[in-house]
Amino acid sequence: MTVHIGAQPGDIAETVLMPGDPYRARWAAETFLEAPRLVNEVRGMLGYTGQWRGNRVTIHGSGMGMPSLSIYANELIRDYGARTLIRIGSAGGMQEGVAIRDLVLAMTASSITNPSRGIFREVNFAPAADWSLLREAARIAEARGVPFHVGGIHSSDIFYEERDDLVAALTRHGTLAVEMEAAELYTVAARYGARALAILTISDHLVTGEALPSEERERSFGDMVEIALETAFS
Repeated sequence: MTVHIGAQPGDIAETVLMPGDPYRARWAAETFLEAPRLVNEVRGMLGYTGQWRGNRVTIHGSGMGMPSLSIYANELIRDYGARTLIRIGSAGGMQEGVAIRDLVLAMTASSITNPSRGIFREVNFAPAADWSLLREAARIAEARGVPFHVGGIHSSDIFYEERDDLVAALTRHGTLAVEMEAAELYTVAARYGARALAILTISDHLVTGEALPSEERERSFGDMVEIALETAFS
């Protein structure tokens, strides 16, 4: 057990999918895993371990924002031996060619700041996805006929962004989408030599103003979860 995870030794699989919302972790576990078992509920952050096609998988919430994800990613890797971590979450589109429901496979994740920034001091560390996971996710999405994009995203430390200049600059430089966790996930994984990838569903759009209706989110997120599971075990 750790301060934030009440799982016992052996309860956490080496492969962990990390949605931000703990209730989405429960939905994904109950929908896609065989015999999912609740292994953590400390502070309401739910984690489940079960089987997918004979492989052990944990689906564990990360909370919202990089400080929250940093706690869970550190403990999952350092204390429970997680080796492959895939963020599954929503993002806001930032390019006209990135449509609602499309997937974004985050090759890199920029940020103004993240919890690990103090380690690097004057260095602008470039958080990047694991290449083997990125390559497999792209192959699987293409084979399934799911629209996807590969490129850089922005991990913001605030939800209600009021800097129009920052959004404009990121968009002008080809940033595909904005979310709140991936940059720290990639940094923590790099620190421990683990593999990490963020697979994101575009649920709203900063350019067009569109938003995915709530009743359609589960169907779109289902594609993302299935691709993440196939990617992890390819």
